[in-house]
Amino acid sequence: MRFTRRRLLGATAAAGVTGLATGCEPERPAARAPASGDVPALDPARWESVRAQFALDRSRAHLATFVFAPHPAPVREAVATHRAALDRDALGYLGANEERLDAAVRDAAARHLDTRADQIALTDSTTMGLGLVYSAIRLRPGEEVLTTEHDFYATHEALRLRADRDGVTVRRARLYRDPATTGVDEMVAGLAAALTPRTRVVALTWVHSGTGVKLPVRRLAEVVRERSPEALLCLDGVHGFGADGATPEQLGCDVLVSGCHKWLLGPRGTGLVWATPRAWARMTPVIPPFDGRSIGRWLAGGTAGEPPAPGPAHTPGGYHSFEHRWALADAFAFHERIGPARVAGRTRELADRLKDGLAGIRGVRLVTPRAADLSAGVVCCEVPDVPVGEAVGRLYAAGVIASSTPYRPSYLRFGATIANDEQDVEAALRAVRTLV
Repeated sequence: MRFTRRRLLGATAAAGVTGLATGCEPERPAARAPASGDVPALDPARWESVRAQFALDRSRAHLATFVFAPHPAPVREAVATHRAALDRDALGYLGANEERLDAAVRDAAARHLDTRADQIALTDSTTMGLGLVYSAIRLRPGEEVLTTEHDFYATHEALRLRADRDGVTVRRARLYRDPATTGVDEMVAGLAAALTPRTRVVALTWVHSGTGVKLPVRRLAEVVRERSPEALLCLDGVHGFGADGATPEQLGCDVLVSGCHKWLLGPRGTGLVWATPRAWARMTPVIPPFDGRSIGRWLAGGTAGEPPAPGPAHTPGGYHSFEHRWALADAFAFHERIGPARVAGRTRELADRLKDGLAGIRGVRLVTPRAADLSAGVVCCEVPDVPVGEAVGRLYAAGVIASSTPYRPSYLRFGATIANDEQDVEAALRAVRTLV
């Protein structure tokens, strides 16, 4: 027996819900309200048309949009449509459409990742996904988790909390000394030296937000399979997801965790976890899901019905920012219209322009590798005689929005997305020249 949230709430009398209960077609979203401002129709073949879909202040060069991305017009319109429908009749719209719209998001994500929809759990952020995964993986006494010195707070803290709860051993490896000059062999050797027969989880990050280094994940996955075949390779993919077109199968990882509001330029407050059947089989859900099968089994005393698929089973239940979650399907559709490979190529093109320009400024040290296969969209540099906070402030005063990396040492950081163009990059380079 399958149940939906509306049945759990006893909301069978809500407008539009009775029809669903009797097998009629669910209510479809109302026609979308026009986007704010005069947004021209998207021509995915023209980058200026793609850029016009973003309502950014054009008086500034926005080179930190990947931190908390602006919504393109189709996503803004989808959010507005769902929000208006929820405001008109929240219970009716939620009850009639939640299951279908959640499935549409999973289907869109599955097409983007070239995988099955039931392997995908929906979350609210990368941090939530990492916390869920590193809490969910079952580990026995004596088994170890290996991460690196280069990972972000969210990975390190999720693993520290796990260690505090049940005493799991967590170790950190160093993959490279100098990000600017590192290579595949150094990173492979660094990971290989740290793996042991007791390693059961390898927690890595696809693109390091502190340096811009993109890991050779496929090569690292091969080393993990050789040295620690029982280990799961878990990847924080947030700075590769949308900036690089590789799929989980191509990467060779067991788990991919990502938010969708950075390089995908999707709705804020959305994310996902993808895992192989092998990896899902080693996890126990952490937060109760509101999947219909799970609710049905609960109502039947846990003895009836089929268990839910792993993705829905690991999707936290409760109430969410549904207008944002459901608009995620439109973000994937936006990327699909442009072409994920073209998006990745454009991101790489603008990043290369940034790296070449910064490397040519005397007094500036480029931190991110020049090689395209070892970097994505994040570009970091150092102006030795200027504190990074001061540099960010001076660039802002010059009309360029950059960011600083939340690490020690902290670097000046840029990132050009498909919401940018060559003029934004040139504006940033002119402003950086004033720092030295």
